[in-house]
Amino acid sequence: MGAFDAPRPLIPDAIAQHGHWLADKPALLCGERRLIWRDFDRSTNQVGHGLASRGLDPGSRIAVLMGNGVEMTQLLFGAGKAAVSVVPLNPSVNDAAVAAMITDSGARAVAASGDHCRRIDALIASGELPPTLLRLGVDAPGGGWIDFDAWRDAAPTRPLDYAPGPDTECNIIYSSGTTGLPKGIVHNHGCRMHWATDLAIALRYHSGVVTLCSLGLYSNISWVAMLATILAGGTLVIMPAFSAEGLVEQVERHGVTHGSFVPVQFQRLLEVPDLDQRRLGSLRAIMCCGSLLPADLKRATRDRLGCELIELYGLTEGIVTTLAPEDFDRKIESVGKPIPGQQLKLVRDDDREAAAGECGEIVGYGRLVMEGYHNRPEATLEATWTDADGRRWLRTGDIGRLDDEGFLYIVDRKKDMILSGGQNIYPADIESVMLGHPAVLEVAVIGIPDTRWGETPLAVVVTRAGASVEPDALVDWTNARVGRQQRISGVRVHDALPRNPNGKVLKRELRRSLAGG
Repeated sequence: MGAFDAPRPLIPDAIAQHGHWLADKPALLCGERRLIWRDFDRSTNQVGHGLASRGLDPGSRIAVLMGNGVEMTQLLFGAGKAAVSVVPLNPSVNDAAVAAMITDSGARAVAASGDHCRRIDALIASGELPPTLLRLGVDAPGGGWIDFDAWRDAAPTRPLDYAPGPDTECNIIYSSGTTGLPKGIVHNHGCRMHWATDLAIALRYHSGVVTLCSLGLYSNISWVAMLATILAGGTLVIMPAFSAEGLVEQVERHGVTHGSFVPVQFQRLLEVPDLDQRRLGSLRAIMCCGSLLPADLKRATRDRLGCELIELYGLTEGIVTTLAPEDFDRKIESVGKPIPGQQLKLVRDDDREAAAGECGEIVGYGRLVMEGYHNRPEATLEATWTDADGRRWLRTGDIGRLDDEGFLYIVDRKKDMILSGGQNIYPADIESVMLGHPAVLEVAVIGIPDTRWGETPLAVVVTRAGASVEPDALVDWTNARVGRQQRISGVRVHDALPRNPNGKVLKRELRRSLAGG
């Protein structure tokens, strides 16, 4: 090190710096609660000291099963100050999955809120979780629970005597799999700092941002917003639960400038009756990810909200592209190019690099890529493509194509691809056509068994409010507009499509329920 060199700062360091230099600026807003940066820094110190006092040494893990709120935010980032890894769990999964993920992670403690405390109690009583699990509770029922607020407030506010390094594990975020045990995706503190710096630039973050978090804080989409805002020294606005009207109210009340969203949220937002009369002029740049954003919805969202809309493509595992506002109109169906520091290629089914103009699986590498899957070396290997030079790339499981300028277009999920009569059919191609029908609000195309072709496409449709359509007529309308190999065999009209909490359509559930019919 030279005379003026210093260790590379990480997210805990950013919180401490803002606690000093931005002491009286709002850091966190949630309902009627307000924390300035001084208080957020001190309270996260208290969480770190509290974990250490209960025997959670560096490298330990704590599972988090909480609703959005101040306490969850303090815990996620206070644990980092003590070099304790957080394992945020999706509260909507069933009890068996909660027990399986806590066990798989090796967490020695769990923090829960309200009814989720009772879920943990039931799992301990049934023997699915050990009674030795340290339990921190918000609105807990008593018994073996330590009251979170009293525990935090009893701890010192001073900085801890040690800090995580770049290679220290920061979090394990479990994938949103619907069958079997989801995979635990491991990020270290150095990687998380890269997420913060690289995405703050790509998504136009700055010290004046007021960022709305309307999805569960366990989600990596929320982590993107939180990390970039914390790095910039902005203000986080936490919604306990999403509603379109509630989102509009938060923008008006707090002057929200930024946020991370999924397509279904934009659909709901554009249905707010008086949206065009609401005070949304504070919005500057909003990001959408989680699933492909149809071009018509993308354009309508940008135009009606009057701000920059940046579509992001990436996985919790890593690799990110963004469609920059400067390219929005001319490349609207694209998800853009890799942000600086990331690279991608397309590979064929035979694992050879795809030729120009050829579709292939998207693989990528860069400093945002995870360390690997926790306790799943075989899954980590399966998600790896190695090139001729020995470099390891992350497999995404998505099919894409590149245009002559290098812009990426998502064709479909590899596992959602339909193989009919020896031909590859990409459902997204059919879905984009069907969304052009005036009665169709949402559509998911799946492959169902067929004795002649092996598989055949079936469309599941949600109609617009007040609209109706005859399934056979929609079949004819669609098949007149798609290629011969893409013709659908039928239409099923549903009230809603099954989705995970991040808004991604669960085609596996549709295949399971409709394959026999």
